[in-house]
Amino acid sequence: MKPQQQLFQIALTYLRGIGPRKATLLLSKVPDIDVIFSATINELQNITGISKSLLTKMQRDQAIELAKVQLEFVEKYNLTTHFLLESNYPRRLKQCADAPLLLYSKGDFDPNPAKVLSIVGTRTASDYGKEITRQLIDELKPFDVQIISGLAYGTDYNAHKAALTSGLSTVGVLGHGLDRIYPFAHQAIAKEMCKNKGGLLTEFPAKTMPDRVNFPMRNRIVAGMVDGLVIIESKIKGGSMITAELAFDYNRDVFAFPGGISQENSKGCNLLIQKNMAHLVTSAADIIKLMSWEVQLNNVQKRAVSSSIPQELLDPNAIKIFHLLTHKGKMHFDQIMLDLNKSVAEVNSMLFSMEMDGIVKSFPGRNYSL
Repeated sequence: MKPQQQLFQIALTYLRGIGPRKATLLLSKVPDIDVIFSATINELQNITGISKSLLTKMQRDQAIELAKVQLEFVEKYNLTTHFLLESNYPRRLKQCADAPLLLYSKGDFDPNPAKVLSIVGTRTASDYGKEITRQLIDELKPFDVQIISGLAYGTDYNAHKAALTSGLSTVGVLGHGLDRIYPFAHQAIAKEMCKNKGGLLTEFPAKTMPDRVNFPMRNRIVAGMVDGLVIIESKIKGGSMITAELAFDYNRDVFAFPGGISQENSKGCNLLIQKNMAHLVTSAADIIKLMSWEVQLNNVQKRAVSSSIPQELLDPNAIKIFHLLTHKGKMHFDQIMLDLNKSVAEVNSMLFSMEMDGIVKSFPGRNYSL
């Protein structure tokens, strides 16, 4: 992406009185994003139909200056931006009406994996909760599930740690900018996550403090960018319950592990189950069954056994693509390109030939499967 394009995308988030919905409306009215910042107010009003008073209040010059500072930070620390209208934005999160306009990330993780779960819970996890988390993630290992959580104390930390131990990708969603790690004690695990096909994600620019008001905003990302959300232990009130309610509103599957009726850290899970807002689960097998992942895995395994490619008809790179898709089930074009370490043109050519031969199938969003 050109730095100028990235600058305008960042600047959109700094416009006064313009949230994601109005920004999306603006973008739908203009031929290119730079028009929002280069056109006169009168021209912009004629193009968009938005009132002159609102357009004047946007303070475009100030937004550009703030964006320049943020872009310098992004480039200096090799961060990635994920713009709402681009393919590297988490596709599940796009389905949410209040999705952030722009996200910042650190690490080399797939924002659109085949399978992804959030695991959240109390900050004061019991031995019971710790064991559930460890065992759950260990049982999810064969399914290559990406684990999302909030890098907080307790269940979040336990989920990230267990995912690292099991070799699964794990992403921490932050309630502050990427110029810091909160809590400070989690710096080491954050670095480990970034080095092991996971990373950190936030909608907040650098110098944003971990203020209390930011964490409910963070929770909507934890709830929205997944297939399902798992509550390990939770009190009746707290961040985990907010996240569960958000996930329920987003039509995500919510799973809760029950606990003793007298245990404070189980009352939230029990209430979600009682109100039919969460599936009662006691193991990963329950989640796998409810998500139909066992069927998907069996289909992939059957394809791997029964399918073969005449190697004399295809070059080695096409065979590599076949094996990648056999293992993963479905992959984004960018991930195939990264795994093969080939150019866009080369991968495009191979995928086109394989599609014409009936070996691969393309899906919207530049995704492919056998």
